[in-house]
Amino acid sequence: MKRLLFISIAVASLSRPAAAQLALQGNNPNSQTVEAGIAFINPGSPTVPAAEANSQPVPRLPDGKIDLTGPWVGGGTIADIERDGGLKPGEMTFLPWAQQLRNTRKSQDDPYTACLPMPILRSNPYPWKFGMAYTSKGLTHMYILHELGDAGAHRVVYMDGRKHPDGLIPSWEGHSIGWWEGDTLVVDTIGFNDRFWFDRRGTPHTEQMHVVERYSRPNWGTIVNEVTLEDPGLLERPAKLKFTARLLRPDKTTGVGDLLEFICNEDNQYGSAGAFKPGTGGGIK
Repeated sequence: MKRLLFISIAVASLSRPAAAQLALQGNNPNSQTVEAGIAFINPGSPTVPAAEANSQPVPRLPDGKIDLTGPWVGGGTIADIERDGGLKPGEMTFLPWAQQLRNTRKSQDDPYTACLPMPILRSNPYPWKFGMAYTSKGLTHMYILHELGDAGAHRVVYMDGRKHPDGLIPSWEGHSIGWWEGDTLVVDTIGFNDRFWFDRRGTPHTEQMHVVERYSRPNWGTIVNEVTLEDPGLLERPAKLKFTARLLRPDKTTGVGDLLEFICNEDNQYGSAGAFKPGTGGGIK
């Protein structure tokens, strides 16, 4: 059965799209967000409790590298990138235009709630994982895959030593290259478009953005992403952010935690006249 999204409506006269991405605050898989009198409560996908995070050794791959595959839950922002990334209000030094735009945007206009791709550094209540591709030469690619597949837009991280190419066409996920520094995976990404919001409050960015992520696994149940975000079109100086995700709790029967299929466009009701009606070929009733 699909993991359930629980939404508690505090003020019945107000409405919001019942989309999964409304509920989770990035660093807290069990969170409550209050917007315009509506409390969105979502326990999210079940994760390994913090008390059990050290109950098993950190696994390693056959080549000796730390196994980061997951699946993981959380580890990004949803409500406010500044707060969710461990900063105090004002520590991200936005340029005046960006602060003004951020203050005037409304959460109901968030592109992600309309099933557009989930951007870098953002999270939702559903799990994600690293996939890996090996050849005779070793690890060549890593993939960051989300359960919310169609709106998650998988990321490719090139691990074969290549550099960023010149003349990149701006895209939702950018161009990522990666390498290992000891037990830490470093991912360097450029080439973004300027269309996505970082969070529900509307934090923007520009095509000048450059993001460096450093993924580590301090224990069996936890993955940490320490981020340096540079964007001279957005910020007066680079921002240092930190996000923590929990391991998806393995199924009690199989002992395995897997990503399920979730098609955002099939379930999303934002802006439509009614809900999806099963058996109608994808039509709206």
